[in-house]
Amino acid sequence: MADQPTTSATSPPPPPTVSTTATAATAQHQETQGDVEEDAEPALIAAPVPEDELDEEDNDDGDSALGSDAASSTNSISASIMEYRTIQGRTYHSERHNSSYFTPNDDQQLQSQDLTHHYLMVLLDNKLFLPPIKGEDLQKVLDVGTGSGIDLADQYPHTEIIGTDLSPTMPLWVPPNVKFEIDDLTQPWTWAPDQFDLVHARYLFGAVADWTELFRQAYRVCRPGGWCQSGEADVEILSDDNTVPPDGAMNTFWNMLYREAGRKLGVSFQVIKEGLQRKGMEEAGFVDIQEVSYKIPCGAWPQDPKLAEVGMYLQATMLNDVEGYTLFLWNTVMGENAPGYQEHLAYMRRELKSRRIHGYMKVRYVWGRKPE
Repeated sequence: MADQPTTSATSPPPPPTVSTTATAATAQHQETQGDVEEDAEPALIAAPVPEDELDEEDNDDGDSALGSDAASSTNSISASIMEYRTIQGRTYHSERHNSSYFTPNDDQQLQSQDLTHHYLMVLLDNKLFLPPIKGEDLQKVLDVGTGSGIDLADQYPHTEIIGTDLSPTMPLWVPPNVKFEIDDLTQPWTWAPDQFDLVHARYLFGAVADWTELFRQAYRVCRPGGWCQSGEADVEILSDDNTVPPDGAMNTFWNMLYREAGRKLGVSFQVIKEGLQRKGMEEAGFVDIQEVSYKIPCGAWPQDPKLAEVGMYLQATMLNDVEGYTLFLWNTVMGENAPGYQEHLAYMRRELKSRRIHGYMKVRYVWGRKPE
């Protein structure tokens, strides 16, 4: 691509090989990279970086992550929900749920969730939702998989908001118009039909086996004329300029884990590639379906200032807790306590900080209306 800056082709040394799966991951990477040229979204352009700064990067062996392990939330709820699973010092949601969700629920992961919320707000120009709903018409909202976010309640104090998640991750103090419920979104929803003006769901990849059923549940509880919005990411790291090394950690560790874990767990980490949002909404009965897609960079390397800011926060999100995003998946794919994990984390962090690598993920928002 003529607009790309010229930089050295040197990349961080490859991580140790992960069994025979790495070979398959490399082949899949090469096939996928070829598909990138046909994307509807324009290629991301990297900002030039002086060679002396790249040389300093090559000599930097530092490997520190933001944040540290911390205890889980202490919201006052039933003891059974607080009986968290512990994997190598990280806490995960209670086994009372049928779902095997892959990220922890401790403070370190919640920091990454807050950073995720921030970069998505930057991406959407501070819009909390995209359907054409007037503020005065937003009387009742269901926020599925809410995490720790309460921005909607602050901006719309007259709106009744119900937030759900597998673990009690909300702050101890929330606005009076917010009600938080511990709930498994993969089980039958207990809310009465035809009551929500907006059903909001975001970043449920890896949690849902049947997306059509999820949207059928959302359709049932939406009021006639109400809206459902789904925001999802494909977490596979790609590049438009082939700077993601096929034998590097982003591909043979990160991409491989998500690809193989999806098969083993029976869930999708490629919701966008498989078209599950629009397909599920259409089959559920929603109409006036619209969508918008983005490429979000894994670092502050783009020329575009807004995308550089998004990438800076996405990079911080991952550096803060790359362990939390991969530990459960490593144990699922490679076997519990399989050797080599810490080495791959170190290589992954180094690649995330490399300005030679112009990796990105895909994000897509889809929204539809329930007919009146």
